[in-house]
Amino acid sequence: MSVIVSLTVEDVRFPTSRELDGSDAMNPDPDYSAAYVTLRTDDGPDGHGFAFTIGRGNEVQCAAIRLLAGSVVGRDVEEVCADLGGFSRSLLADSQLRWLGPEKGVMHMAIGAVVNAAWDLAAKRAGLPVWRFLSRMTPEEIVGLVDWRYLTDALTPDEALDLLRAAEPGRAERAAALEDEGYPAYTTSPGWLGYDDVKLARLACEAVADGFDLIKLKVGADVEEDVRRLAVAREAVGPDVRIAIDANQRWSVPEAIGWLERLAQFDPWFIEEPTSPDDVLGHAAIRRAVAPMRVATGEHVQNRVVFKQLLQAGAIDVLQLDATRVAGINENVAILLLAAKFGVPVCPHAGGVGLCELVQHLSMFDFVAVSGSMRDRTIEYVDHLHEHFAAPVRSRRGRYLPPKEPGSGAEILETSRHRFRYPDGAAWSAES
Repeated sequence: MSVIVSLTVEDVRFPTSRELDGSDAMNPDPDYSAAYVTLRTDDGPDGHGFAFTIGRGNEVQCAAIRLLAGSVVGRDVEEVCADLGGFSRSLLADSQLRWLGPEKGVMHMAIGAVVNAAWDLAAKRAGLPVWRFLSRMTPEEIVGLVDWRYLTDALTPDEALDLLRAAEPGRAERAAALEDEGYPAYTTSPGWLGYDDVKLARLACEAVADGFDLIKLKVGADVEEDVRRLAVAREAVGPDVRIAIDANQRWSVPEAIGWLERLAQFDPWFIEEPTSPDDVLGHAAIRRAVAPMRVATGEHVQNRVVFKQLLQAGAIDVLQLDATRVAGINENVAILLLAAKFGVPVCPHAGGVGLCELVQHLSMFDFVAVSGSMRDRTIEYVDHLHEHFAAPVRSRRGRYLPPKEPGSGAEILETSRHRFRYPDGAAWSAES
């Protein structure tokens, strides 16, 4: 019998604020960070996962993950890997920890980090990347991963089975197509709010030359600045390249509608997070007012229930799930099934350290086994910090190439974890 012998947590922070990488209207100086968890087993391999934050407070996220050690250490590895749905539900069922949410915020993200580490472990033991590991499950096994509480007024297990069974016949062909063609990507790398116009134009042109046909710009701090920056970007890339915009929750509902009237001249492909991620009816009102501009949200949506409501209310055109915001892969499987039921394309958020590595597996699983489509679907791509990962994301000509290495891609190199450990790693201690 193989056993989980320890759960270790590390506070890893990258000083991205020094170059304003990741800057936006709500987060002007982020330091991309990982509350990093390792599930160590007595016979290997180990499982790796993390919750993404942007600096201060990462120690709080680490503390929340440590609270889960008593529910994980000592468990039989084979039993965990054979029942990842049951493992996830057991962590969510802790009544005292549940009170801290329920199912939202720091504790929910902590559970997600541990659940994702268990998936990394299970996929490594199977010798498969997570997208293939998931895609080879039967419809019944996939449905068994989901916590169905609160969902059945919108999607029942039987409806989910029907969706999955309908997609089952083409799985092999779609997996082969994915291997041949990759998965569409868009890039936010040119559009951080702290970049000057010269850098914006240069990076936008470079992105198009690299094969991206969609770039994203941060907006929301000053409308006149947004008009000017969008004009710079549009002039740089021409009329045929799509430009999306992202307000990072900066606006009230009336403010969003008025602001977007000014920006509509640049034909944004979508507006991301125009208002609070909790405001379902606000998103619906904005969507009605700014149509045909698409409305997108999801990176800060805290659980499957809010996603359910956004879909039920017709509040979004694009669903942007995040790999570490909710309680891990299991909850994201539920969200993918909801999106398929409502016919809304999923374009995941990946603007943070390690998120590209993680989220690609979810979109690829969706294509192979759930929606069966890449139409109007694309994964965010940010070209930094990949060198710190044991299995860095691969891309070519504006497309993600499917991972081949077993696991989820979450593992950060030990040398990088040591260098960027906060506050005593070399990258930080040199500042003091």
